[in-house]
Amino acid sequence: MALQSGEKLAMLVGNIWSKPRSRYWTLVGLRLLAFLATAAATLVMALNKQTKTFVVATIGTTPLKLTLTAKFHHTPAFVFFVIANGLVSIHNLVMIMVDLLGSKFDYKGFRFPMVAILDMLNVALVSGGANAAVFMAELGKNGNSHARWDKICDKFGAYCDRGGGALIASFLALAFMLLISFISILKLVNSSSHCSVSHNNN
Repeated sequence: MALQSGEKLAMLVGNIWSKPRSRYWTLVGLRLLAFLATAAATLVMALNKQTKTFVVATIGTTPLKLTLTAKFHHTPAFVFFVIANGLVSIHNLVMIMVDLLGSKFDYKGFRFPMVAILDMLNVALVSGGANAAVFMAELGKNGNSHARWDKICDKFGAYCDRGGGALIASFLALAFMLLISFISILKLVNSSSHCSVSHNNN
């Protein structure tokens, strides 16, 4: 069953890839979706903060209050998340320009290999940022009783909800980047095959 599903997916990709116009707009569309997802993840996490005031003690009838603010830059994993998604956003924006301008950026056939390599690097980058942030988000939601780290999401609910939304956007971007990387590798293989055929004919 899994083999049949894989064959159907390969046939579908092959049918799309056999049509140059469909191939072009599919890649541009995926890059645009990946850009929007990573840009949303970057902005939501970078602007994410919540301030709350807690009563920590009472002296007589006077409560002692403490005001705390949760911000993304208090956690290095979230800082890395913002940087990673921001860089992937820039990458996709540049690649959209490259796709639109096409051969103007080609130099002795190096465009396809470089794009494929950069796409794979950005898959690793967005994956690392998202997974690092997920680890800290889980710690913030549930804490760690063995290390005696208290959870904070019961106190900063809005902060955690917005962070969760940024994570969802980042994982959507990861899925788009995987598809983009797959297509970039297909383009590289096809261009190599065409070059080999042309060389043999000559």
